[in-house]
Amino acid sequence: MRPLLSCRLAAPLLASALLLGGCGEAPPPAPSAGFAGLGESAEGYTQARPGTPLRFPEDHGAHPDYRIEWWYLTANLEDESGEPLGLQWTLFRQALMPPAERPAPGPWVADQLWMAHLAVSRGEQHAVAERFARSHSADPAGGQAGAVAHPFLAWLDDWELVTRVEAPDADTFERLTLTAFDGEGEERAGYRLDLTAEGPLVLHGDAGFSQKSADGQGSMYVSQPFWRVEGEVVLAGETHEVSGRGWLDREWSSQLLGPEQAGWDWFSLHLDDGHRLMAFQLRGGGEAGGDYRSGTWVSPEGEPRALAPDELALTPLATSSVAGREVPTRWRLEVPAAGLDLIVAAPHAERWMDTTVPYWEGEVIARDRDSDRRLGIGYLEMTGY
Repeated sequence: MRPLLSCRLAAPLLASALLLGGCGEAPPPAPSAGFAGLGESAEGYTQARPGTPLRFPEDHGAHPDYRIEWWYLTANLEDESGEPLGLQWTLFRQALMPPAERPAPGPWVADQLWMAHLAVSRGEQHAVAERFARSHSADPAGGQAGAVAHPFLAWLDDWELVTRVEAPDADTFERLTLTAFDGEGEERAGYRLDLTAEGPLVLHGDAGFSQKSADGQGSMYVSQPFWRVEGEVVLAGETHEVSGRGWLDREWSSQLLGPEQAGWDWFSLHLDDGHRLMAFQLRGGGEAGGDYRSGTWVSPEGEPRALAPDELALTPLATSSVAGREVPTRWRLEVPAAGLDLIVAAPHAERWMDTTVPYWEGEVIARDRDSDRRLGIGYLEMTGY
């Protein structure tokens, strides 16, 4: 999603905006606002709806008339010795007011807030960093943070995801470079990576509209699950040459969740036979008060098949104690239409993101439930625990 959703965590940016603006501490979100305030009323903003046409390259850039948005990359990598590494980089945008209420631009005026997350994982090591910035929608290319479509660039300070395509009439989202580092010396962590698309963009749900509850809330949701990733990762001050596979989610919405939805569990899997699978459940918001599930089964050629709520099942099997919480890190994931009955488990439980709004995100391995044969790798994100 990051359903997400990813953070799907864009709503906490409002609290940070008040702090950055010198307005004191923000009040906590109302209990009826859902996880991280993502169920708050979005009156005055553009709404994500079925039938909304998607246009590229324009939709690679920011959508300031929607309340929340993110560019969300995860990657499963290996270093020179074959040791697995995982990473995340996410840029979140949140509008601070509807379009009709925006003030005129000025040196101290902002109507958009930005947050970025960096994470690098290797074995028991897990490094996390977070940054914030503000901008005005009237100056999309000149602020401390932003995202422009052509040529593509998404950034916050010196953390940036930028195109490597120079031809003005080409798709400048096909080859990107991600650069993000934090800390110094033995505390330094980050990466410089080249991303090359080896398949098409995937539109989730109904031609890009991804429903998130039985009541109809949702987001515009597009993924690039076919990245080949190469470059270097720094962790604990040590540099590793890496390669592997990445998954980038793009979502924008104004009211992503219903007020009763308390969190979600989101999976992205690269299967060894070339298929990709995205699956999520939102806890609450389903029929008769149950959970709401959805997903996309993607062929090796990039053809998506939307999965309805009754076409997949997500069942937690075991939990781990992480950051004082019991978090499900072993799951059964069933997609009968694809012939899948998987056990999806995290080899390392300590992947807690201790950020402004905390959540769990880490690498997982998918195995066939009957034979225990490894079928793929991917990422799992869980919020609201």
